Amino acid sequence: MSDIFREIDEELRRENLLKLWSRYGKYVILAVALIVVIVGAIVAWREHQASERRAQSGRYSAALALVREGKNTDAAKLFASLAQEGGGYGLLASFEEAELLAKSGDRKAAIAAYDNLSSSSGIDREFRDLAVLLSVMHGLADGDPKIAIERLQRLTEAGNPWRASALELTAAAKLKGGDRNGALEIYKTLADDLTAPQRLRARAAEMAAALAS
Repeated sequence: MSDIFREIDEELRRENLLKLWSRYGKYVILAVALIVVIVGAIVAWREHQASERRAQSGRYSAALALVREGKNTDAAKLFASLAQEGGGYGLLASFEEAELLAKSGDRKAAIAAYDNLSSSSGIDREFRDLAVLLSVMHGLADGDPKIAIERLQRLTEAGNPWRASALELTAAAKLKGGDRNGALEIYKTLADDLTAPQRLRARAAEMAAALAS
């Protein structure tokens, strides 16, 4: 008798499942199909991004090779193209393009390029600060030392990755502006700063010795 009840119970469950499937089966199929499409799209997009990064890497390496060969004009064009594409290599290309402009003697264009990077909200603060540092460095010879010091002030704060270089440049700006004592104090601080790069500390010690004599 128990076998009969079990068969009846299984038949009822089967009928209920068939009714549920007839009512909701098409939605299940659509949901599964949608998941498959979404997963496929994600995989395809990731493969596309990886392919783009590989292509950018190749073009970036080619541009660097042109620089080594002395073909700066061709390299600058390739860097400019990469910069417009954005992304990690695009950012590096933007800095390389600006540096090539400076090497070619077009400091105004180089400074403008660095200033453009420093004001871009689409890149990390560390890179914006680096752009400020390089802009000031290339503009200090003909620029106002007071403005240079003001622009560098935030970079000289503790914890900034460019602090040591910003302080060295600040000292140079003070020296240009006639503040010998101010420059000397900064050079002394840098010479004793164990967190600063060794070469920078050595330059600072030499400058401090020269100004103290």
